[in-house]
Amino acid sequence: MWGNMMAHMEGYGWGHMLFGGLMMVVFWGGIIALIVFFVRGLTRSEGVPAVQQRPTPLEFLQERYARGEIDKQEYEERRQDLSR
Repeated sequence: MWGNMMAHMEGYGWGHMLFGGLMMVVFWGGIIALIVFFVRGLTRSEGVPAVQQRPTPLEFLQERYARGEIDKQEYEERRQDLSR
């Protein structure tokens, strides 16, 4: 039995065994990568950037002025203080 099987496998050699092992790693790596991308796509909400940046103090001051929370005089004073 072993003699017949070894005679049958002589044509394949180590190259096919290494290539087969490498292909198995590539296949399972691809499957795992697809699962990771799928899960990340489900957990990431649309329209929300991955990293939210905080507004600068000047942008925050401009927003307050635009909303009418502060008057022009206070806006100008604080803007000058921030630019120093």
